[in-house]
Amino acid sequence: MKLNIKYYKNLILLGLIGIPIGAIVGVIDTIFGKTLLKITDIRQSYPLILIPFLALIGVIIVYCYNKFGGKSSKGMSLIFEVSQGKEDKIPLRLIPFIIISTWATHLFGGSAGREGVAVQIGATFSNWVGDKINIKDTKKIFLITGMSAGFSGLFQTPIAAIFFAIEVLIAGNIHYRALIPAITASFMASTTSHLLGLEKFTFSLSSNINLNFITILKIIILGIIFGLVGGSFAICLKNIKTFFTNKIKNPIKRIFIISIILSIIFLVLYKGRYSGLGTNLINASFYNEQIYAYDWMLKFILTIITLSIGFQGGEVTPLFSIGASLGVILASLFNLPLEFVASLGYISVFGSATNTFFAPIFIGGEVFGYEYMPYFFISMAFAYTFNFNKSIYSLQQANYNI
Repeated sequence: MKLNIKYYKNLILLGLIGIPIGAIVGVIDTIFGKTLLKITDIRQSYPLILIPFLALIGVIIVYCYNKFGGKSSKGMSLIFEVSQGKEDKIPLRLIPFIIISTWATHLFGGSAGREGVAVQIGATFSNWVGDKINIKDTKKIFLITGMSAGFSGLFQTPIAAIFFAIEVLIAGNIHYRALIPAITASFMASTTSHLLGLEKFTFSLSSNINLNFITILKIIILGIIFGLVGGSFAICLKNIKTFFTNKIKNPIKRIFIISIILSIIFLVLYKGRYSGLGTNLINASFYNEQIYAYDWMLKFILTIITLSIGFQGGEVTPLFSIGASLGVILASLFNLPLEFVASLGYISVFGSATNTFFAPIFIGGEVFGYEYMPYFFISMAFAYTFNFNKSIYSLQQANYNI
């Protein structure tokens, strides 16, 4: 077999290009992430002043996107369209639009995440670099490289970020050619944001779990439950978005009317307990603070409504909080350590909602400890199988051979 010198030259070049992509995306992620944490602190300090203005800021976000956003208003859908050849470019204006609108969503109390922003930042910048360098048949590679950097720079889980970017575009398919540049970009972005002082969530599990038949059976049942919850989240997000769009055609009226109701609900329910990322619920789940039996369901519903009407952010951190808080409630029913079941929920609801398998397992390893990966693997195998093959990303393709 003849050695393809050009192929390996391009592969090495792409790997080297991944380094500056990762560094720059890591810097942007840090600015975005640090500011978002400060915004969260401000909202939590003044909920009665800020949350009532959610409807007004929603109108401003939708108006600006419609007037000036162009194709950037498609958000994650545009990333998928470029990967599928339906679109050619991602406008650079997407980066400031998604960052500022997400900051505004969180400041005024919307329930949303942040990973969608990071992934879009990375994909947009990397796509722009790819257009400038113009190496043949590398558009998808540059997208995966940027997505890896974006996810990793924000969460500082570089291995999970690589698998997320590689898995999420086509479920059931891994684009191996993108591995090298994804690795360099991901680790560089994670290192950069860490050196710049961006916080990372970690929790070292200390649960002593015996991997026997009964324990495996419990983890299997938990995985199925988490898979059903994640799949239901994806189904509800799609259907509720369609429902609101059909009921209120005008996007400005839609976000204004529903946001008034949302802001009242957020204030009535513990003055913003279910606003923002959901990191308060994550911390409560792992640090033995108060978790109510309905926390996960209310976060589930309010996140879906927030994102369905036009607010910006993402779904992943709310999914982490939904899974963790549900895990706390299920732990006593299954007679397993609270923080252990919370960790299973943390990764499994995320994995089932995004229709990814390896990424959540490695998030478990990077956040909670690699010694628990056998348990994460079992839980995710069943969560992934019982998620109805649904994804929060409506344009995600599937490549399954059964």
